[in-house]
Amino acid sequence: MSDYRRWYVSGGTYYFTVVTYARRPILGTEDGRAILKQAIQTAQERRPFTLVAEALLPDHWHLVMQLPPGDAKYSVRMKRIKEDFTDQWLSAGLPEAPVTESQRERGERGIWQPRFWEHTVRDEDDLERCVDYIHWNPRKHNLVPRVRDWPWSSFHRFVEAGHYDSDWGGAAPGSIIGYDDWGEP
Repeated sequence: MSDYRRWYVSGGTYYFTVVTYARRPILGTEDGRAILKQAIQTAQERRPFTLVAEALLPDHWHLVMQLPPGDAKYSVRMKRIKEDFTDQWLSAGLPEAPVTESQRERGERGIWQPRFWEHTVRDEDDLERCVDYIHWNPRKHNLVPRVRDWPWSSFHRFVEAGHYDSDWGGAAPGSIIGYDDWGEP
């Protein structure tokens, strides 16, 4: 059996990759985007956090989350987001992928892969690397010819704030070169 160990840092900043079950492209739908947005807002109301950066792709979601001082419970937030999304998705009569009887007995549904991939951001350089990877990701997956062409990303907010030029990302950013483990198979 796998031994999952997570590093909890009070007030920490974390990078996540969250993947849909069987990599179904449900997040690329209007329903998927709207339901995820609502699930995030609900989670933030219950347990505040800052969504530093994100990119929503058809079958996975990358994000950087900053927790408030004195709080290290990112797992609770991610669980709540996935649960709320699943409840809303199914309540809307939207389809789920079939799961095995064993998975169903464990409470798993055909919406999200179990668990999520997490990385504790160590410093400002690590944060820059994580944010660059998130914003580069739609281009990496050949979904768009330019990073700025992907509408479901915080990249546009970062351009407005002056952190990126709108033509950023014509090639893989130097900050991510040599880093291959981002929680994507």
